Amino acid sequence: MSRKQQKARKPSIFERVESFLVDYTRGLSGEELRRLIDRDAKGAYSVLMRDREAQVENVTGLKRYLLAAKLLFLSLAEKLSPRRRLLFGVAIIATAAGVIDPQLTWGEGDHLEHLGGSGFFFLVAIVALLLLLAFEMVDRVLVRDEIQIARQLQRDLLPKASPDLPGYAFAHSSRTANDIGGDYYQFHRLRDGRLAIVVADASGHGMAAGLLMAIADATLHIALELDPSPVAVSTLLHRAIWRTGDRRSFLTLFYALLDPASGEIEYVCAGHPFPLLRRASGAIEEPALGSFPLGMREAVKPANGRLRLEPGDFLLLFSDGLFEGVDRGGQAFGFERLRAALGRAATARAAHEQILAAFEAHVGGEPLADDLTLIVVERLAAGAESQ
Repeated sequence: MSRKQQKARKPSIFERVESFLVDYTRGLSGEELRRLIDRDAKGAYSVLMRDREAQVENVTGLKRYLLAAKLLFLSLAEKLSPRRRLLFGVAIIATAAGVIDPQLTWGEGDHLEHLGGSGFFFLVAIVALLLLLAFEMVDRVLVRDEIQIARQLQRDLLPKASPDLPGYAFAHSSRTANDIGGDYYQFHRLRDGRLAIVVADASGHGMAAGLLMAIADATLHIALELDPSPVAVSTLLHRAIWRTGDRRSFLTLFYALLDPASGEIEYVCAGHPFPLLRRASGAIEEPALGSFPLGMREAVKPANGRLRLEPGDFLLLFSDGLFEGVDRGGQAFGFERLRAALGRAATARAAHEQILAAFEAHVGGEPLADDLTLIVVERLAAGAESQ
């Protein structure tokens, strides 16, 4: 066969099917299938049965499964718009009709006689479900576009670079469990040379948490202009969140003011995980005190205190997504593994990388259940250079 003939040769039907299957299953793996069954199916059941679990608690045996199936159907239908609910109902009825009377046929002379009753009803069901799926996918694409815009706006609220602070080194990152996260952190250099460091975690996930994070960021900028002291900043943040009127919305906060010359840090902690302070000697301390998160109740008084970073010390700040990350067996990463990873590090960057590596090794590729933020602040020893 000549080269021209080889180029002109059309692929066979088997080659086309193979190419289609390769494209259709691209990105799909055994791990993805496991997650589909293990996580996505459980997640869907949890969402659909959120307000109906109590109805099946005291039912046992076959009745429990039948009742659960009924409630799942009703919950799914309720989450559809009336017009799409009609399509869903048509699909269910057509499927039932095809199963109940598969021998049903059309009268003589009908153009659909060869389909038989069963085939026709199943065809109606498939068309209705495909239309429903197409409409839902269009909505999902539109929402996805809006989420991408919101996600980019949220990323713009986070630091784009580490602070340029002689004598100190920083390593930091943040990852979201969903498209829109609730973790927030930022560095602000004040006019007097001090550095404000803030780490916060908004309640919940998704758009609601992202909106609360945006409110916190805007309020923080105002607070820093008025009075950057930890008590004043936390007070203004609390008032802003409380005035949203949503009692389900709250914000955990660790806010610190670092004096670069002395290493003195003044801080407040409101419901946020305690930071870890690793001394140059290797000893690890938990310097913070606890209180209720901001916005959880009308009167909140965050715990405040002071500490000093000496040359060679590390300050580790993080959100609860770090130590609460679980492996396939449900075991959390925990503070002991966090302490062990921190204790071996020689630099801020090494501490950051080792902690995340230990975290990934523990969770074994499991998706994040919560947002994860990690910040390492190192006061460099005399003669050391920032890395």
